[in-house]
Amino acid sequence: MEASGVRAVAALVAGMAQATRLPEVARAAAEGARLALDGSFAALSVWERERGRLRVLVNTGRLVAGEEEYPADESYAVHDFPEIALSSPREPRAWVEQADGPRRGAALRRQGRGCCVAAPLVLADRAWGELYVARDLGAPVFSPSDAEFAAVLASVTATGLAQYERLERVRRLAFTDPLTGLGNRRAVDERLARAVAAHRATGEPLVLVVCDVNGLKQVNDTYGHAAGDRLLERFGRLLSLCAAAFPGALAARLGGDEFALVVTGHPDAEVERAVAGMCRGAADLALGEGVACGIAGTGEGIGPPPTARRLFRLADAAQYRAKAAHAPGPVVAGRGEEGRAALRMADAPPPAAPGEPERRSFRGRE
Repeated sequence: MEASGVRAVAALVAGMAQATRLPEVARAAAEGARLALDGSFAALSVWERERGRLRVLVNTGRLVAGEEEYPADESYAVHDFPEIALSSPREPRAWVEQADGPRRGAALRRQGRGCCVAAPLVLADRAWGELYVARDLGAPVFSPSDAEFAAVLASVTATGLAQYERLERVRRLAFTDPLTGLGNRRAVDERLARAVAAHRATGEPLVLVVCDVNGLKQVNDTYGHAAGDRLLERFGRLLSLCAAAFPGALAARLGGDEFALVVTGHPDAEVERAVAGMCRGAADLALGEGVACGIAGTGEGIGPPPTARRLFRLADAAQYRAKAAHAPGPVVAGRGEEGRAALRMADAPPPAAPGEPERRSFRGRE
């Protein structure tokens, strides 16, 4: 491989290594391949086996009408490209097609492109997707050596994607509750820290909800811990449905019978209505005694600009007041009698007992 090719591969690897999300990883790979092959356009697609299609993750370079950098649903039937499905790491290859060709020719002409080179992506002996680079009409047609180089770039890209997937599995384990599949306390802490910083910088609304599943101990004592786990899983699904109403929201299990919801960019009132509906759904679960929810939002009169720690104290205090009052819906810190009581509790808590977590300092006292 010539020095320029080595530099191109190194740049592609570096770009993928710096990316943290799959769309960014895909873009770094596609753009790196486009530059390495002197193309005007590049795309990276994933093979969705259950739907029998190649779905485009990213388009980069010169886009034509109808093309988007991160398309919502651009896809192609994989049976039109059997080379992708049948590819293996033992036979790495790429192929060139031209605008006068029978398969992609019409699409190339429509897009003002004269030729393309396509290379399958293979991870762990399985076809994963396709790397695609095109040149405009009038540009030199890709040569056999270009196709060989494209196969090398696809192999390097596949290695980078495999590394991303390994890191993503580790990340999911580190930030996921194994019982419910929701986020865990670590995920909440990280998301809340970012959300508080965004609120302080731009004023973006932020709402934290803390929930406590009522009656879990009684369910465990009466029916066994397997039944208690089912109760937690069922409430976790309700919380996940509630979070789905707010794109980007994080639903999480803090531990034991406690759950949390972090919502940004939506008014407190919208979140409160959704949480109230979730409380009604929890009251109808076959096991347990419903749920107690507390809300702390930046839109309420909660005092000085919030910190993540204070929002947790406010939401937890509001949840405590909801449980103590057997409230059928959420208590909002700073609003109403219970909310004002929660505000006082959060801002003037007694010292916790030695070794007692700070968030438990509200338990067992008025």
